[in-house]
Amino acid sequence: MPPASPDQGTGEGGPRVCVLAPSPQVVVEITADATGHGNQTAPTIHMHPGGQGAWVATMAAALGARVTLCAPLGGELGEPMRHLLSAEGITVMAVGMGAGTGASVVDLRSGDRVTVAAMHPPPLDRHELDDLYGMVLVDALESQAAVVTGVDPPTLVPPDFFGRLVADVRAAGVPVVADLSGAAALAAIAESPTVLKMSHEEVLAVGLADTDHLDPLRTAAAKLVSGGIDAVIISRAAKPALLVTANGARLVSGPAIRPVVHHGAGDSMTAGIAVGLARGLDIEDAIRLGAAAGTLNVARRGLGSGRREQIERLAAQITIDELPERT
Repeated sequence: MPPASPDQGTGEGGPRVCVLAPSPQVVVEITADATGHGNQTAPTIHMHPGGQGAWVATMAAALGARVTLCAPLGGELGEPMRHLLSAEGITVMAVGMGAGTGASVVDLRSGDRVTVAAMHPPPLDRHELDDLYGMVLVDALESQAAVVTGVDPPTLVPPDFFGRLVADVRAAGVPVVADLSGAAALAAIAESPTVLKMSHEEVLAVGLADTDHLDPLRTAAAKLVSGGIDAVIISRAAKPALLVTANGARLVSGPAIRPVVHHGAGDSMTAGIAVGLARGLDIEDAIRLGAAAGTLNVARRGLGSGRREQIERLAAQITIDELPERT
C-alpha cells in the first residue's frame, strides 16, 4: 500500500526531530480513581498512544521539538492512533499496512503495570518495509536529529533495516540516537550511531558485557566508542547512568526521586538527548536534558509525559562526574 499523507501535528517552532516507531500500539489503561464518596474508588479507562517510539515522540514534543513520527498503521486502530498522536502535537507519517495496528490493555489498579491482553501485528511485508524505509529516511534527512527505536516483537522488522537506516542518515550528517535491543541493536552498532542508549540488561542480553558491574560495562562502551560511536549511555535502573565518550567515562546523576511509575524513564531520556542534539547542544548538555526528562517522567503517571519548563530547570541539577579508572 502507498504511504498515506502526513497528519500535521499542532507543534510550532523548535528543532525538527524524526522518530522511527516500527511498532506503535494503542494502549488502554485501567486505573482506580477516587469517586468523591468516602474512600471508594471506581475504575477509569484511558486511551493513549503507546510503544517505545510513541513514548519517545511524545516526550520530544513536550520539550518543544517539531516531531515527525514515521510508523506503519492500519486496521481499525490505525486512525485512532493517528488522532491520539496528532493531539500530542506530533506530525504522523504513516505507511499503510494490511494488518492492524497493535494494542494492549494494561491494568494499573494494583500500582504496577499488569498487561491484561496484547495484540501484535504480523511482520511487515517487503513493500511495507520499503515504504517505511523511504519515508523515515527522507524525513530524517530533513530533520536536525533522528531517533531509531526498537520493535516489539522483534520479528516485525528485520535487524538490517535498522543498520541501513543508521548508516544512511548519519552519512548525511544528521545526528542519530539509537535506542534498541537485541539483534537490532547489534545491527545499529555496526553502523555507528551518534549516540547509543541501552539499559544494562540489554547490554548483557546481547553479550557486550558479562556482568552489570561498572568496569565491564565501561569496557564494553569504550570498545563501541573506539569503533565510531560518539557517545554510549547505559542506564542502570536506579543507579547513576554510565556515559562513555572519547573523553572518558562519567556517571550521570540527578536528585533522588521516589517513582510513581517505574517505566518510561529510558524512553524519556532518549527523547531528551535527541532534542538536545537537535538544538545544537554538546553531548554532555544533551545528556543532562535527557536525564532530567527521564527523572521527572517516573514521578508522573503518564509514560513519555512531562513539562518542558520543569525538565529544563531540573537539567541544571543533573551532575556528570568523572569515573575513576577502576571502581
